[in-house]
Amino acid sequence: MPADLAVIGLGPYGLPLAKAAVAAGIATLGYRTGPEAASLSPAELRRMLSGGFRHATSPAELGRVRTAVICAPTPRGEGGGLDLSQVEAAARTLAARLRPHTTVILESPVPPGTTENLLRPLLEEGSGMRAGRDFHLAYSPSRIDPGNRDFTPTNTPKVIGGLTSACTESAAAFYGRLTDKVVRARGPREAETVQVLETNFRHVNIALVNEMAVLCHDLGVDLWDVIRCAETKPFGFQSFRPGPGVGGHAVPQDLTAHAGRTLRMVELAQQVNDQMPQYVVQRAAALLNEHGKSARGARILLLGVTYKPDLADQQSTPAEEVAVRLMRLGASLSYHDPHIPSWNVLDRPVPRADSLYEAAADADLTILLQQHRRYDLQGLSVKAQLLLDTRGATPTGAAHRL
Repeated sequence: MPADLAVIGLGPYGLPLAKAAVAAGIATLGYRTGPEAASLSPAELRRMLSGGFRHATSPAELGRVRTAVICAPTPRGEGGGLDLSQVEAAARTLAARLRPHTTVILESPVPPGTTENLLRPLLEEGSGMRAGRDFHLAYSPSRIDPGNRDFTPTNTPKVIGGLTSACTESAAAFYGRLTDKVVRARGPREAETVQVLETNFRHVNIALVNEMAVLCHDLGVDLWDVIRCAETKPFGFQSFRPGPGVGGHAVPQDLTAHAGRTLRMVELAQQVNDQMPQYVVQRAAALLNEHGKSARGARILLLGVTYKPDLADQQSTPAEEVAVRLMRLGASLSYHDPHIPSWNVLDRPVPRADSLYEAAADADLTILLQQHRRYDLQGLSVKAQLLLDTRGATPTGAAHRL
C-alpha cells in the first residue's frame, strides 16, 4: 500500500506524529534518522502496522509521498546550542528524492530562521526545485506531552508557518486531518519562535518554583501549602511544581549561538535547574546526619528514575546525577522503577529492588524522585525508615518534602 505521509525521524517527536497519523487513517511511512530508542509496546506496534504504518526499507520510498515531516532530534551540542546535524542529514536524504508538489514540514526544535536559512537551501540544492513554487515548505512546533491523557494530538491546536501563504494552507490541510484546530502563524520564523517561547516558558517557571523550594526550606515555610493556596488565584498565575531537576527532550534555548542574543532569564533558569540534583543530595545527607547516620556507607533507595511519571523514558533524567553524587559520597545505592528493568550509572549496574516495601524498610533513606502511579505512597511512608519526597506527592506529614 503506498504511503501518503513520510515521518523522517522516529524519536520523541516523530513517533507520536506517526501514531496520530495512523490513528487518523493516514498511510504512514517511517524513516529513521539515527538510533532512535523504540518506545512502542509490541501491541502498539501491531496496531500501527495493521493501521497502515510501515518502516522504509530504502530512502527512495521518500519520493512517493505527498507530505514529508522532518522530526529529527536536535540534542544540545558541545557548545550548548542545538545540534542540527540530524536535521541536515534528513534534508539531504529527502532532497535527492523530492518530487514536485510535495509538502515538506519541519517539526524538530530549531532556532528561528532554520527552515529558511538551513532547510530551504538544502532541499533546493538537492532537488533542483524551488520552495514555494515547486514544493511547499513550512514549520510546525511539536507539541508532544508524553503520558498526558487529557491532551492528545486531536484536541491540541497545531501552529503552522509556511514560506508562502500557499505553503501554509497546504500544511494546514495536512494537519487538519489530525487536529481539531490549526493556528496560522505569519511565517516559519514566527512558528519556530513559538517553539522557543513554549519550551523556555516551562524551564523558567520550573526554575522559579525550584528556587522557591530552597528558600521555603530555609525559612521553615511549607512550599506545598503555598502552591496549593496560590493556585486558587483565577488570573495571573499558573501552577508549577519543584523537583530534583528537569528532564525530557525539550532543550532550553538562549539563541546565543544563532542570533547573537542571550536570553538572560533562560540562562539563569538553566543554572538553577541544573543545581537541583546537587540540592537533593545535600538534603539527603543532612537528613541522614540529623538521624545520626553518614552518607558514606548509607543504604539509599531511589524510587522512580525516569524523567516523567508512568513512562520508561530516561532522557536527561535528574536521577542519574543524583545517583552519581550519592555514589561519590560513598552511599550504597539501589533503585526501584516499575518501568525500568535495569539501570547503569557510571557504567556500573545499580541493584534493582524486587520487593519495594522490604527495600524501603531496609534502606537508611528512601528518596522519591518520580511519582509513578503504581506507588502506594501512604503505605511507603509507613514502611520507610526515612523518606525524602522530591515531588510533594506524599500525604502531608508523611515524609520530608523538598
